[in-house]
Amino acid sequence: MTLWRLEWLRLVRSRRLVALVGVYAFFGLLGPVTARYMSEIIERFGGGVQVIFPDPVPSDGIAQYLGNVAQIGLLVAVLVAAGALVIDAVPEMSIFLRTRVSSVRQLLVPRVAVVTAAVCGAYLVGLGLAWYETVVLLGAVPIGGMALGLLLQWLYLVFVVALVAAVGTRTSSVVGAVGWSVVVLLALPIFGIVEAIGRWLPSHLVGAQVGLLGTAGPGEFVPAAVVTCAVATGLFVIATRAGEAREL
Repeated sequence: MTLWRLEWLRLVRSRRLVALVGVYAFFGLLGPVTARYMSEIIERFGGGVQVIFPDPVPSDGIAQYLGNVAQIGLLVAVLVAAGALVIDAVPEMSIFLRTRVSSVRQLLVPRVAVVTAAVCGAYLVGLGLAWYETVVLLGAVPIGGMALGLLLQWLYLVFVVALVAAVGTRTSSVVGAVGWSVVVLLALPIFGIVEAIGRWLPSHLVGAQVGLLGTAGPGEFVPAAVVTCAVATGLFVIATRAGEAREL
């Protein structure tokens, strides 16, 4: 059995793939419905409080989906990634695998690739459902903006997986890897409050999926995309070197 097949089977048989796709699919179905019927929902469960919302537009359906997966969905993605990328989480398995390869890179590449594909695929499933329901309930959205936003969101998810890999190869604790990764991901938008800095940060790409459906142009996200590519590559190099240097 190859390491690539091993990682795929681990992802499937542990139900991590089901959980990942399920979360993104759920929010893909929920987002446009929430955007379309938000005023009715508030009136029904708001204890008689009347709140006037502006009429929803198609981008609101995608925005609702993105708002949910950028929080809960991202947390699930980090959990799944940490479960695969903390190589030394199970010492016996780690010893078994390390003694059968010439470098940690051979263990890390399949894990990073499989997890990245799973996370990006789950996001695509959710976005596809959100797109379909948005068209049905709210109207059409620009295909070009959706496609470019998808690519930029995928790039951000690649960065997230690379971050978890860099953290995970320095620890034997899945919980610790999740915790530190989440701290970094939460800190980035805080630094991004300063506009001159924010447009260069990977977290700026999170808004591309919705921004490109409105007034934002592709050029607005070029600096963040360039930095994200460089940082993700650097994080993978760090993960490989940290894994090589770590002693069991």
